[in-house]
Amino acid sequence: MPKSEKRCQEIREETRNLIVRKSALYFARNGFSGTKISDLSKHIGIAQGSIYNYFESKEELFAEVYSISDKIAGVHKLDTVAKLPLPADKKIQMLSDHIIKNIKKDEMFSAGIALFTQRMLEGEADNAFYKTTEKIIKSGQKEGCVVAGNAMKLAEYYWGVVYLYALKSLYTDDFTMITSGDLSRILLRDK
Repeated sequence: MPKSEKRCQEIREETRNLIVRKSALYFARNGFSGTKISDLSKHIGIAQGSIYNYFESKEELFAEVYSISDKIAGVHKLDTVAKLPLPADKKIQMLSDHIIKNIKKDEMFSAGIALFTQRMLEGEADNAFYKTTEKIIKSGQKEGCVVAGNAMKLAEYYWGVVYLYALKSLYTDDFTMITSGDLSRILLRDK
């Protein structure tokens, strides 16, 4: 029995999403210049022509992956945690738990962190990660649970460590992952 137009559209969307997801991992590991469509097609497990059915060029595909890196990295989770009516130390612990858990189990999360960080450094994405974390840090400093220091620099340091471990998870199989407690301790005072 022939496929319905609706089913054909679903298959096209599934294929496009597969290409974007698998490409995100490949671009995060190899960068734009280190990626060839032929290698990408092997990684995805589809023909090169199939990629070109959805994207006119490697540049267009990369732009798509880059544009959704904030969704892949879960930027919204930080905003959700920041708005909770909790003390800053609990927010930092929740955020650290979420980050470490996802770096350990989800390559796409690590790819999203890597790509979104690159976008921020290149000025193509705002630094909402840092600004929201800075607000939590300032609140925690007033509460007395966060270390003293420039809140933005502390936020950059925190996310720098996250970026490092996201990259480690993408590039190496044999590395020791920090715990969420280790990550939280970057910002929290000893009790």
